[in-house]
Amino acid sequence: MKQEITTQASTVEEALDKALEELGVQQDAVEYEVLEETGRRLFGLGAERQAKVRVWLREEFIREIELGELRTEEESRPDDEKDFGVGEKGPIAKGGPPKAFAAAGDVVSSLTEEELDNVADEAVNTVQAILGTLGIGATIEEYEGDEGEIILDVVGDDLGVLIGRHGKTLGALQVLTSAVTNRRLGFRYPVQVDVEGYRNRRRVKLEDIARRAADRASRQGEPVKLRPMPSLERRVIHVCLRDDERVATESEGQEPFRAVVVVPRRR
Repeated sequence: MKQEITTQASTVEEALDKALEELGVQQDAVEYEVLEETGRRLFGLGAERQAKVRVWLREEFIREIELGELRTEEESRPDDEKDFGVGEKGPIAKGGPPKAFAAAGDVVSSLTEEELDNVADEAVNTVQAILGTLGIGATIEEYEGDEGEIILDVVGDDLGVLIGRHGKTLGALQVLTSAVTNRRLGFRYPVQVDVEGYRNRRRVKLEDIARRAADRASRQGEPVKLRPMPSLERRVIHVCLRDDERVATESEGQEPFRAVVVVPRRR
């Protein structure tokens, strides 16, 4: 799995935010290196140099869970299939990723039904292993999201501990599930983890906030800055308003105080 990404933007903060949104994690899940600072054009000549950052997942976020998952799977498999050790890829990787996406770390956007089932099964196994490590019993329901992503909804009793304050624990669960699943698959496909429909309820609320902010920005002709949000929630705002011809959206500030600003378009 490709666990790092290099992005460019007009500022270091925007480049970092772009990387976080593409990886689907918050800043405390990554480390990063500034490869290039922004630069102004000399005497107005040439292109303005953009900031470039290299961002990668912290290894400690995935190591313990991955080892636990491998041990769990190893114990449950027939003896004649126990032929890989810690750090190697499991059964789904034996045939490799789809041929069209053979390079490890590639982002896959189109799969056959069988391949989708394999992705979903691997993600479910990962979540079950994590829950088992935490001593939590629950049911995992899977369905397809609006943009083709696989959504796994963890359902059971007293699962508030998996959500955490402001969804931070759920965010960590998302990071672990994506990192372990993608590493074992050898390619990346969007998988979203939810708990008792929390993300869906939150998404509906965020979309309502986005539309009201757009109405206000358009009516008053002034930018509307929303409260700071994690990268996944900011992405909901951006996606909700990307087709709204009245406004544009941008992120500003540094984590954990980075926020979306809804800007009215000039008419």
